[in-house]
Amino acid sequence: MAELKLSTVNKAYGTVKVLHDVELDIKDGEFVVFVGPSGCGKSTLLRVIAGLEEVTAGTIAIGGRDVSALSPAERKIAMVFQSYALYPHMSVRKNLAFGLENLKFKRAEIEARIAEAARMLAIEPYLDRRPKQLSGGQRQRVAIGRAIVREPDIFLFDEPLSNLDAALRVQTRAEITKLHREIKTTMIYVTHDQVEAMTMADKIVVLRAGRVEQVGAPLDLFDNPRNLFVAGFLGSPRMNILKGKVAAITESGIAVDVADGGRIVSDVDPAGIAVGQEVLAGIRPAHFSRSSGQGLPFVVQYHEGLGTETYVYGNLEGQDEQIIIHEAGHFAPQQGDRLLIDADPARIHLFDPKTELAFARRSGQGRR
Repeated sequence: MAELKLSTVNKAYGTVKVLHDVELDIKDGEFVVFVGPSGCGKSTLLRVIAGLEEVTAGTIAIGGRDVSALSPAERKIAMVFQSYALYPHMSVRKNLAFGLENLKFKRAEIEARIAEAARMLAIEPYLDRRPKQLSGGQRQRVAIGRAIVREPDIFLFDEPLSNLDAALRVQTRAEITKLHREIKTTMIYVTHDQVEAMTMADKIVVLRAGRVEQVGAPLDLFDNPRNLFVAGFLGSPRMNILKGKVAAITESGIAVDVADGGRIVSDVDPAGIAVGQEVLAGIRPAHFSRSSGQGLPFVVQYHEGLGTETYVYGNLEGQDEQIIIHEAGHFAPQQGDRLLIDADPARIHLFDPKTELAFARRSGQGRR
């Protein structure tokens, strides 16, 4: 079993603290993605798990065994780096075999593992080539293969697709997801890419400034962000955040005035909310819809047509902040056009501007 448990893990470089009391439980076989802005500590956390960095305080346990003081080789972990880290003078076959040869594996076992990894990753035709003869996607598959042949308890991926072009990223992302389904080994994956996190993960860990902000399944975090940071970070394009004031509390929900003559209604729990209170309303671009009657007055700045969908950028009358609305299919409004937009009360999040925490929904799925 390769479950991973981090208990109050801290990491500091001198007086600079990078990780703060990280608590994390990863089940055997899970695919977990670390996300967060640059400098949030996600790669440092991965290196701490790998043993490439020592913890300043706290413990790391794999399969119930404390590995905090063990070397990387003793942890049964394999890491795939952003830079591939292949030996340029060796063939693909030699690159795959090198680590096993150093561990004194028998030749028959080495060949069997290479053959299986090559099959999984469809790199059999390239075994006798050198890395310079391969494309970026092929090199990354070889780097993954080098990790597979070691048969580790945990795979660690440090932004492995960042050097690939858009089409190759999509293809390799699918290949890694398929690989995880096939070998069912615990995988931890660091990325700054929203799509990678949402599509690949069983569980997402959102980090900010070395602290864990929220942990959960991708759609749970998307639909029920714990705070303003998680709400704004997950999702592309970003969630719209509107300044507003509570106008009324009724059976149908919390009425919030957010623009000149504009009002929205959210179904959050009224506990802790008072009439006249300032709040921040969060609405994702896809959760706005055009209204033929009452709605928020939206002034178009410009639009981006993507064929199957359109993003329209503008602002609400009386507010300077840019917001984004999503339309399916073709839609080509002109600069200065005035639209009326509205949102489903069940899709409107409310946040306390002082604490930045989300108010709970009536269903109890949200958090306060």
